[in-house]
Amino acid sequence: MEARVEAEVTRGGPAGAPGHEIRRVEPERPWVDVMGGASRLEIGVLDHGFIALVDVMPRLVPQGQTADSAVVRAARVSYGEGTKKVSEDRGLIRYLMRHRHTTPFEMVEVAFHVAMPVFVARQWIRHRTANVNEYSARYSIVRDRFYRPGLEAVRKQSASNRQGGEEAFDLGDDQQRATAEAFLAYIDRVEAGYPEYLSLTERGVSREMARIGLPQSVYTEWYWKCDLHNTLRFLSLRLDAHAQLEIRAYASAMMALLEPLAPHTLEAFRDYEMGAMRLTRLEIEALKDAMAGGAGEIASENKRERAEWEEKKGRLGVG
Repeated sequence: MEARVEAEVTRGGPAGAPGHEIRRVEPERPWVDVMGGASRLEIGVLDHGFIALVDVMPRLVPQGQTADSAVVRAARVSYGEGTKKVSEDRGLIRYLMRHRHTTPFEMVEVAFHVAMPVFVARQWIRHRTANVNEYSARYSIVRDRFYRPGLEAVRKQSASNRQGGEEAFDLGDDQQRATAEAFLAYIDRVEAGYPEYLSLTERGVSREMARIGLPQSVYTEWYWKCDLHNTLRFLSLRLDAHAQLEIRAYASAMMALLEPLAPHTLEAFRDYEMGAMRLTRLEIEALKDAMAGGAGEIASENKRERAEWEEKKGRLGVG
């Protein structure tokens, strides 16, 4: 987009140093706020949590555009003549996503204010590509907010995934219902210790010591700032069916907040990441065998690898 120089201003440098000429460049079109003038855009998550978009870079874009424009601008300065073959922004963004040219997506940054249970925060912080500042329980009293799932949301341990839950307990089965109710009673007893936490701080126990007894269901808050490329990486992992249900709820809300900001990028992300699958060399050979009329068996003795291939075959409609 062409622009014009409105004025040239000279600013003095440090003592004895020459001044610097600053050129003020005015846009050809009016600029608009990608957040529509809002100070924050918030979605409630779980029982006491939320995720709020509080800032974006770029915040201002030419009228009729979105934050996708920053991706396109960065790509065109990087790829130069090569992008002249792409006639539209959407096509360029889809090309970048399809071929995993990720750097232009780093030109967009988003900042969120999030309130979540501590156990969700400990999973979230594993994504080490963001800038994070968390509520400090050394400086401040932890608020009386605890995550308590509904009875129907209490999940069994997965038989095939050591780190995950599986389907919910069958509440129509008396024994399974009793187990789910026992879990919630346990949660209630743990949360009942909160008044003692407050009492001990009032009697002089330091906040940094008193917090030790709080459960992982207590809520914490933080500000989380990340570029769009690594935010999409977060979403690809945390929207996956194997991710824990509670963090998936936050990822789903995050994606809903992002889609209006960069619709072409999120569309390409759905097409080439969320709705896609990757095949290993062994899986490609098995697929070729199936297409030739064979059994399509993967050449691996690893049970998990074979199970993953069977799942992919189902999606592909093979066998």
